[in-house]
Amino acid sequence: MDLVIDHDRAARRFQAIVDGQRCELDYVLDGKRMDIVHTGVPEAVGGRGIAARLTATAVAAARAEGWRIRPLCSYARVWFERHPEQADLLWQDG
Repeated sequence: MDLVIDHDRAARRFQAIVDGQRCELDYVLDGKRMDIVHTGVPEAVGGRGIAARLTATAVAAARAEGWRIRPLCSYARVWFERHPEQADLLWQDG
């Protein structure tokens, strides 16, 4: 699937339109920490790996910006469990 993901910095969102449905990953930026707070893919277009692609794009952007990530939404937490090679980006409290 050819997926175009846009980064709307003002809205703090990564998004893609798939079959007329908006898929999104929302984050909050606090200094150099990106809190991933929501990943949403409508049921009508689910099961295509869209959430994974949104998350991978957000992770790549965070790496490029020098940000650390705090995955607050359940999908982002699971994504990091499945991609331990990205664990160096995880925010360490304390």
